[in-house]
Amino acid sequence: MKKPDIFNRMLEKRRQAALTARKGSGREAKSRVMIAMFCFCAFYVVIGGRLVQYGMADDQATASIPRADMLLASRPDLVDRNGEILATDIRTVSLYAEPRRIVDADEAIERLQTVLPDLDIRTTHRKLSSDSGFQWLRRQLTPKQQADIMALGIPGIGFRPEKRRFYPGGTTASHIVGHVNVDNRGIAGMEKYLDSQGLADLFDLGMTVDEEMEPVALSVDLRVQHIVRDELAAAMERYDAIAAGAVVLDIHTGEVIAMSSLPDYNPNIPSQALEKDRMNRMSAGTYEMGSTFKTFTTAMALDSGRVRMGDSFDASRPIRIGGHTISDFHGKHRVLSVPEIFIYSSNIGTAKMAEVVGVQGHQEFLTRLGLLTRMQTELPEVAMPLQPREWKQINSITISFGHGVTTTPLQTAVAAAALMNGGKLIQPTFLPRTEAEAMAHAVQVVNPQTSADMRELFRLNSLEGSGRRADVEGFRVGGKTGTAEKVVNGRYSSDVRFNAYLAAFPMDAPQYVVLVVIDEPKPEEGQHAATAGLNAAPTVSAIIRRSASLLGVQPKYGRDGSAMLVSY
Repeated sequence: MKKPDIFNRMLEKRRQAALTARKGSGREAKSRVMIAMFCFCAFYVVIGGRLVQYGMADDQATASIPRADMLLASRPDLVDRNGEILATDIRTVSLYAEPRRIVDADEAIERLQTVLPDLDIRTTHRKLSSDSGFQWLRRQLTPKQQADIMALGIPGIGFRPEKRRFYPGGTTASHIVGHVNVDNRGIAGMEKYLDSQGLADLFDLGMTVDEEMEPVALSVDLRVQHIVRDELAAAMERYDAIAAGAVVLDIHTGEVIAMSSLPDYNPNIPSQALEKDRMNRMSAGTYEMGSTFKTFTTAMALDSGRVRMGDSFDASRPIRIGGHTISDFHGKHRVLSVPEIFIYSSNIGTAKMAEVVGVQGHQEFLTRLGLLTRMQTELPEVAMPLQPREWKQINSITISFGHGVTTTPLQTAVAAAALMNGGKLIQPTFLPRTEAEAMAHAVQVVNPQTSADMRELFRLNSLEGSGRRADVEGFRVGGKTGTAEKVVNGRYSSDVRFNAYLAAFPMDAPQYVVLVVIDEPKPEEGQHAATAGLNAAPTVSAIIRRSASLLGVQPKYGRDGSAMLVSY
């Protein structure tokens, strides 16, 4: 074979190989181009589809990419039993900075101080000098502050819409409603209860709702709540007391219609809640309730079957036990019947009734009435009662007339309601509840006859005993006073008192319990004493007089209890 032929054939093969390689490379490049075009098209189709979806969706439904004002989830309104707003959300704005965009931190602070003179210079400078992308400077500005700062035109400074909790009633129901923190999270009262029912979990998950949440109704009647607070404020001033509190309770449903504790605070200024003496004394404070406890000792003795209304006890001489002497404040120094022991508030007679039942029976009865255990209700601020570690005879005697056990005033009212409603203990609620719903969970703690006897004693005390100043013509009020000496430097002081009046009305068919407590009252001008009958009882009378008609209680006059028509 000739060399040129071999050479030509090799050349031809290389030419064919190169041609094949070029064709393969072209096909591969074309495939790559097609894939790239497909990816770009798919990407823009997805973006376009989402834009169309957002454009057609409702504003609230687009919260999966939240607007600035949706980053802070809404809270439902709180309303009273008549629909009056107690708490609601309002729109506001907060000031933030993007430190990386701040040109001169010192100049920015100097200009911001012209609008926010109380701005913390050191903290703000540290924030603006940081390398972060976001820093809060001031939460919840007023519209004027926003406008003034916006006019400054500071680069790197912006505003974010938020929601702020607003309480139209201010201090009126502060301890019931509670308040939220700057992030709109409930930290006290029924606001905190709402979060415990799942609202906080939604916040933590970053979830919002597509529709505005339904208002949450409370059992409180704002009209009665205002009256209670108003009368307590007047009583504190009149008797120069350090504190006061009251509760109005529906005895058939357990609904708290009104409850107030003074000094209180404005939930629109949450920092006030941290000030001294602003606690909720009605449910979060425990006290020796004094002679109001004779109500439960008397009911215990009658319910045991060992004591009857017609029985009598010798109260002519003091009781001496364990180095202590038990005597009466205004002793009659004679044998007293059970009704006389109650209306004269005899320590001696009450102690002897407790002795008939015995120490173990006494402790069991108070536990049965819920006075020695932590109360169950929606309000988070609930204290645990205190009792002796070991009950002895001396403990039972002093506890019989209200010394030696501390419990909350609200618990005292709840236990009294059980003695007025036929003997059924109903845990209190701050939410609306029907009588049927209450009865489904009620516990029979005393027999109906005991309840009837206690209603009789309550009314008798209002007519003839220490509760005369609590009576309101036409509304048949009954109750029991309690004047407890407070412990000062480890000893009971006769000059420092915690007074209470525990009442129910109307006594022919009780519907409500009203309890008023006044802490360290002083004698009113013209008086030489400051017992509960002289200050707590008149305060109960004023509350009932102003609120009875709002509560639907019809007055009755005349000997037969019927209303009288009077012409003028």
